[in-house]
Amino acid sequence: MSQQESDTIRYLFEPRSFAIIGASLNPAKLGHTIARNILEGGYGGRLHLVGSAKGEILGIPLHESIEHIEDEIDQATIVIPAKYVVDAVKSCAKKGVRHVQIISSGFSEIGNAKEEQEIVSIARSNGMRVLGPNIFGLYSAASSLNSTFSATGIKSGHVAILTQSGALGISMIGKTLVENIGLSAIVSLGNKSDIDEADLLDYLVEQERTKVILMYVEGVKNGQRFAEALRRTTARKPVVVIRSGRSKRGALAAASHTGSLAGSDEVFSAIMRQCGVLRAESIGEAFDWCKFLAFSPKPPGDRAVIVTNGGGVGVLATDACEKYGVELLDDQGVLGEVFGPATPSFGSTKNPVDITGSANSEAYELALSAPASSDYMDATMALYCETATFDSENLAPMIRQTHAAHKEAGKPITYALVGGETVDETIDILRKDNIPVFDDIDPAVSCLGAAYRYRDHLRERTETLDQAEVDVKAIDGIVDRALEEGRDFLLAAEGSAVMRAAGIRMPESKIVRSIPEAVGFAESIGFPVVMKIASRDILHKSDAGGVALGLENEKDVVDAYEAIIQNAKEYKADATIDGVEVVSMVRPGTELIVGARNDQSFGPIVMCGLGGIYVEVMKDVVFRGLPIGRAEVMKMLEEIRSFPLLLGVRGEPRRDIEGVVDTIIKVGTIIEKCERITDIEINPVVVYEEKKSLTAVDARILIARKKEAER
Repeated sequence: MSQQESDTIRYLFEPRSFAIIGASLNPAKLGHTIARNILEGGYGGRLHLVGSAKGEILGIPLHESIEHIEDEIDQATIVIPAKYVVDAVKSCAKKGVRHVQIISSGFSEIGNAKEEQEIVSIARSNGMRVLGPNIFGLYSAASSLNSTFSATGIKSGHVAILTQSGALGISMIGKTLVENIGLSAIVSLGNKSDIDEADLLDYLVEQERTKVILMYVEGVKNGQRFAEALRRTTARKPVVVIRSGRSKRGALAAASHTGSLAGSDEVFSAIMRQCGVLRAESIGEAFDWCKFLAFSPKPPGDRAVIVTNGGGVGVLATDACEKYGVELLDDQGVLGEVFGPATPSFGSTKNPVDITGSANSEAYELALSAPASSDYMDATMALYCETATFDSENLAPMIRQTHAAHKEAGKPITYALVGGETVDETIDILRKDNIPVFDDIDPAVSCLGAAYRYRDHLRERTETLDQAEVDVKAIDGIVDRALEEGRDFLLAAEGSAVMRAAGIRMPESKIVRSIPEAVGFAESIGFPVVMKIASRDILHKSDAGGVALGLENEKDVVDAYEAIIQNAKEYKADATIDGVEVVSMVRPGTELIVGARNDQSFGPIVMCGLGGIYVEVMKDVVFRGLPIGRAEVMKMLEEIRSFPLLLGVRGEPRRDIEGVVDTIIKVGTIIEKCERITDIEINPVVVYEEKKSLTAVDARILIARKKEAER
């Protein structure tokens, strides 16, 4: 975003003057509610009202048109029936309004995209930005502006919420009050006809008031721009996202494994991890994380401890630590020295530290103060089970004191209290003071896990991006010829040529059209060989019985040639058969799949995983968005469940992991630089021992004319 655009978006959050188009004398109408919320919220700017009636609302006179207002207008909200909105936008454009919020619905969400596009066109041609349509408004603590039609007041604070759902967003406002979460902003994005998350993130990342950003996302339009904005933001502030729609149906592309495996949710999750975004599974979890991240210090190291008065909850917390990636300190000498004074002889200083059910508030305070002051401990999880012997009146003071000690030491602490009415009352009281106290173990550990994941992102993030040397001119020539023949895919030999143009090793091969030619070529390259049907009408060769492996001699080649041709004709009688491809058979190794495609939401992406014939069954694949660097590709590989196979198992040597990284970057470079290539799948990529490289056995490539590729 340019400095000019950044300055412009600031007036969305900090308008000096504001107009409501559709203000109503009727208190039941949205135009009246918004006016009341703005006034009662303490907005310090100048408010103007435009409505069809005459008179005034809450002491402010109504104007017939925004053009009749003498003041300059930074922002206007439109809350009138959809059929009048275009004219209202034209009036705002004439007036020189910087931003318009369109509360009104009835546009692309019901199929009326034409008028929505017209609105954006009018706005853009006049230097105006559009928020919406189909939104509930926005709140900005920076200007004390509450232009929502929420019936609930909004508490000022440090969490910003961006939501695509209006109804859910209004519900979130109410929940923030219950959870005592103060907001720096909440913005309803609606149809995202113009202003989107990327625009808003570029403002919020610079705003000191905002400590954490929470997003509810349903769909992503310009995924590359969105990802770039997220990367800039998470370098400085944590971002938590909730996303609905985990179905893969929207992203299925049956012509290639890369497409069919790239379900929309898998790609979204992978790119969120790549950008350092924390993805929550529920609204409750997201709110817990936001509150914890806004008020707790980042863990300075990996040495976490659990302190409990009950063995059972200690075990549950240990399980949760493994689930959420929290590492526990395992130095028994340090644990004994630090916790010995607070632990009775029948307790345990092993981690989790059990100070037993006999512990009172004094014992807890001693035990929980120790990790705050220890140089060998970085984070604490405090567990409490209600007992008859505990001095419950001192529970809250003890937690306040130990929480303050940890905060002063720059170390996070979470509390899980399990008990009855007294415990619940204590939790309610403490949470109002932004102390991370929970009524169960899982959310307490989950918050700490989120803090560790964000800290790790900050430590590991890198700005280095990598591309390979690829002969784009040669590849474009291959694509040109295929498109001239009316094909939307490359033949096997063409796919091999593309791989060689990118420096990816392929086995020696040739398409033959007779048995003598097949035998002659097989003998020239040496047995064993593989034979495959070469047909523009048969993409999945194995399904057609069009592949023969391990052919050792002339007789095998003759028999295979006849069988492959016969099977292909039976599979698809009208298939055009270009011949049979004879390929040098590669020696066995670890089989991977490497691919790339132009994703509908995020643009160019790469994938890698366990390859071979079971790829669709096992679905052990991971994705990343482009551009990408070698360090991120390594993280990508480490996420594959079968990654240990590359490290070597049962005495096998380590595989050429660097070669795999190179191949992924090469494939990514092809999909980025050759815009008409839409899908690449190399399966299998056979990986050999370290420094002995790898071989791409089969490359399947889909293509489209440029306009189709950009859709």
